[in-house]
Amino acid sequence: MNILCAYNANIDSIYHIDGSELSCMIGKLESEDSAFSDSLQKKLISLPGSISSKSDFLAGLITCMHAGSGAEWMISDSSVFEWIKKTFIDGSFMRMGGNMGIMSNVLSELGASRVVPNVASLSKLQLSFFSTNAIYHPFEGKLYKSSELVNLLPENNNNPELIHFVFDFRKGDVVSFSGQDFTVPRENRFIATYDPLNFELHMDEEFRNYSLKHVSEMDGAIISGYHMLHENKKSSSQDDSGNSSSSCKEKLDNSLKQLQSWKNIRKDLHIHVEFGHFSSNDIALYAFSKLSPIVDRIGMNEDELAMLAGLSGINPGPILEMNSVAIADAAISLCSDSGLCRMLIHTREFVVSVSCMKNDDPEIIIEAMNFGAGCAAAFACSGKLADRNKLLEIASDIPESEFGKKECSRLAQHIEDKWKCSTVCGSHDSYQVTIVPTRICDEPVSTVGLGDTISAAIFLRELELNS
Repeated sequence: MNILCAYNANIDSIYHIDGSELSCMIGKLESEDSAFSDSLQKKLISLPGSISSKSDFLAGLITCMHAGSGAEWMISDSSVFEWIKKTFIDGSFMRMGGNMGIMSNVLSELGASRVVPNVASLSKLQLSFFSTNAIYHPFEGKLYKSSELVNLLPENNNNPELIHFVFDFRKGDVVSFSGQDFTVPRENRFIATYDPLNFELHMDEEFRNYSLKHVSEMDGAIISGYHMLHENKKSSSQDDSGNSSSSCKEKLDNSLKQLQSWKNIRKDLHIHVEFGHFSSNDIALYAFSKLSPIVDRIGMNEDELAMLAGLSGINPGPILEMNSVAIADAAISLCSDSGLCRMLIHTREFVVSVSCMKNDDPEIIIEAMNFGAGCAAAFACSGKLADRNKLLEIASDIPESEFGKKECSRLAQHIEDKWKCSTVCGSHDSYQVTIVPTRICDEPVSTVGLGDTISAAIFLRELELNS
């Protein structure tokens, strides 16, 4: 399979933070600044959603740890980024980051023939994190593997390193601050991101030219990074009333034109978009509504689905509780309203697919979903990507989620027209609905990239089975 990948690749600096360390840090900041405690408490009540101060950063981290949820907040102040880097860089380890960067590596390791990624900032360090199997970079009109391109980049290459800080935390940790204690209910991560290029949905010109010239040779495209778009506080353009208009929608529209240009050349190009955690509800709704009629499928987790559902008047509570019926119903409702044909919702416990395509083979979807769940579980346990046979061998010893199996049974009772499949599938509200349980690693090496891993693996396996 030949696959285009865009838009966001960066370097993740992963830090395992525990409750006692966080408690000590908060205590130190409170002792240094008498107003810090009040500021933090206010931020916890009214979450800022982005980071322009130390209290913003800690409010996001504490909130995620308290709920056992994941989020990504953008850093808008370079001095805060420098403080985070100074505080945590020595205890972290670096790896490929960005949804697209991770997914391109998954595709390469699992056996794709040619994976061509967009790289916003081409540097030797960034290149070192790409898979050596099937990743090819367009450069000066030719394709190069990373090891080849490293030797071609000039020594004085000034492209910036795009580093995101990922804070992993574990179930059972206790956090104490301002006389309050809480226990982390489950493992997850909080991401603090300072990345001006991917904020802009930057498209490398070499990639742009290659994609248009060679899209007829490609089997699919996997796209992400829209969640990094944010409203500009200042804009050079104004509408007729004198109000500033954000350019983020223009950037998204330019991307949509590119995707449509690919489709115009190759109508059967299968495009999957991984949605991501948006800091702006308006941009999230705009992105979802504009992408839905163009792309073939959008993937997301339960947090992202709940956000979209809530904005559409659907109760997000049961979705966040990982109620499979609520998740399937919300996905169908959003697809029906937007014109999206397929949606994939991946949770810690199970994966749900909904599709309006009557001729989709449910057994292909089931095999692909089980393949993705197995690859993600093996990656969680080992922290490493490997060839598919090795990953599936590891996965065979990892038990299926008991919660996930119960939710499969719950959804089976809800589906109107159940089909004879190897797992729960059927027709509901004119949509094909399929669910499989995930496999749960009790002591994961890392939770970073599991959603990207499962989506990329499912995408690749479906391409193979439908080819």
